[in-house]
Amino acid sequence: MSADLVHVDTWLFDLDNTLYPAESGFMGQIEDRMTQFVVKVTGLPTEEAYALQKRYLAEHGLTLRGMMEHHGVEPAEFNALFHDLSLEALAHDADLLAALERLPGRRLIFTNADAFHAERVLTHLGLHHLFEDVFHIDSFGFRPKPDPAAFQAMLDVHGLEPTATAFFEDSERNLAPAADLGMTTVLVGAHAGASTAPFVQHRTEKLAPFLATARLRETRR
Repeated sequence: MSADLVHVDTWLFDLDNTLYPAESGFMGQIEDRMTQFVVKVTGLPTEEAYALQKRYLAEHGLTLRGMMEHHGVEPAEFNALFHDLSLEALAHDADLLAALERLPGRRLIFTNADAFHAERVLTHLGLHHLFEDVFHIDSFGFRPKPDPAAFQAMLDVHGLEPTATAFFEDSERNLAPAADLGMTTVLVGAHAGASTAPFVQHRTEKLAPFLATARLRETRR
């Protein structure tokens, strides 16, 4: 059944593992770089550094936030780790491009990554021109999703009406604050079908067909 999204005029998308499939393995490259950085900063063996990285992610919403608070790491140093990653794993998706183009209203990116990474990935995917703005981790004071302060900053800067906004994410917990604000929530990825969270309104394994078949408001020509 196609999703009824006729009330939506603002389309808010996470970036990594949402606008490209997690199966690409690209995030695996990012995780490897993060682990080695934690090893360098803490002196821990790789397995312990990986566990610490995951603990910071769980506790703070972002490994970077934990590294900042507990080890004095500068955000620019951390984010630069990913600026030269190969993008070969990320393929153009003509179906996704067409599905995004049909969406009426505003399209925005809301990501815990930095601006350089976001723009580099969007450009490689051939999607950069479709989005009005990238609201990145620097934009909300390095307080990452799912911190409600990040969502409030997004609303304030862009003047969004939550009840007319749909938010697409691969991370279930990042959808909870969006639902609290009144946004329509969509969980994306192979794991989405198994979600039973009451704050997730729509679930889809693949983003392109979901958007392509959704019922949208009519636009005047």
